[in-house]
Amino acid sequence: MKTLKVFGSLVKDAFLEVTHGSKSYHIWMAVLSFIMLFGMYNYSIQLEEGLSATGMTDRVSWGLYISNFTFLVGVAAAAVMLVLPAYVLKNIDFKQAVLIGEGLAVSALLMCLAFVVADMGGPARLWHMIPIIGVFNFPNSMLAWDVIVLNGYLFINITIPLYILIMRYQGKTPNPKIYIPGVFISVFWAVGIHMVTAFLYQGLQARPFWNNALLGPRFLASAFAAGPALIIIVLAIIRKFTAFKVPDNTIKKISMIVTVAAQINLIMLISELFKEFYAPTHHSISAVYLFFGIGDKTALLPWIWTSISLNVFATVALTFHKVRSNLKLLYVLCGMLFVAIWIEKGFGLIVPGFIPGPWGKIAEYTPSLVEISVTLGIWAMGAFIFTVLAKTGIAIELGQLVYKKKK
Repeated sequence: MKTLKVFGSLVKDAFLEVTHGSKSYHIWMAVLSFIMLFGMYNYSIQLEEGLSATGMTDRVSWGLYISNFTFLVGVAAAAVMLVLPAYVLKNIDFKQAVLIGEGLAVSALLMCLAFVVADMGGPARLWHMIPIIGVFNFPNSMLAWDVIVLNGYLFINITIPLYILIMRYQGKTPNPKIYIPGVFISVFWAVGIHMVTAFLYQGLQARPFWNNALLGPRFLASAFAAGPALIIIVLAIIRKFTAFKVPDNTIKKISMIVTVAAQINLIMLISELFKEFYAPTHHSISAVYLFFGIGDKTALLPWIWTSISLNVFATVALTFHKVRSNLKLLYVLCGMLFVAIWIEKGFGLIVPGFIPGPWGKIAEYTPSLVEISVTLGIWAMGAFIFTVLAKTGIAIELGQLVYKKKK
């Protein structure tokens, strides 16, 4: 009963906290709300017209939605790169950034689920995935495994930070015996969510572009580059607009994680290119289409070469300590790397897997305005949720939100 009272008080205080702020904060939240509403309007069009309102076809049945889903699974998994040194390796420098990383993981996972719902055509179809009611097909279906690991990771990332914040809200010290076991589980679970997602594609023998032994490890490498890169950018914004100060040393240590992961990702990319083009087979045609085009079919060329250019430039620049130590340059390079991996995981991975089709037909994919609007709406939803979580968490950490016992 007491816990419910404390939680109710926290919700009330958090609501007051997130509805008050500076002018720039209210403008930010208003812009996000507008984008979400515009996305919902376009989603209503999709519900009315079906998936024919999107650029997807029976030839290319996964597009912008699944591309973003795949990328965001990696962003969610990247929170473990802060949890591991902070709680397992006892590195105090990371503990101030862990709260932000966990909030980012929750937001990313909720966006993942939203993109899956959008790609299914409508929420009414979700019942097919519910055990007993629908056909869950566990453990044979990799999709069933994906549902379990994503929802399990979401549960872990909500409960652990919630427990810590509730304790600090009451002015108490969280009990490590309660949350540390969950932290260890989250470390292994984070790797699992991205590996299972990779296996979902890798196990499709009819799609040779994905049927690659390096896909799982490369998913992890790109995730541990893009996720912490986004965390660095978010920490920079928080340092600028709030009193929550994360030391430069913490950001520089996270930049080391980004750099090493980006280097490994680049090495794996070179290995894949060597395999596809040094001794090409008929299975290399998807890679040929992606990197060089086939005839006049060149829709993905600007995307993939922009991605590779940004990826190589950012990774090489981050390798130099002097460049990496300059925080202004670091923020720009992290932004470039984030965009590069977003393109690579979407237009550079999902779409070319369908091209050419089983009978050799090349049907190109271009997202429709409805798809783009719904995608922007979901990203705005994620940013909105993260802003609410971060503002509440920071207020508790700074001692601005404290539980007031009634006399």
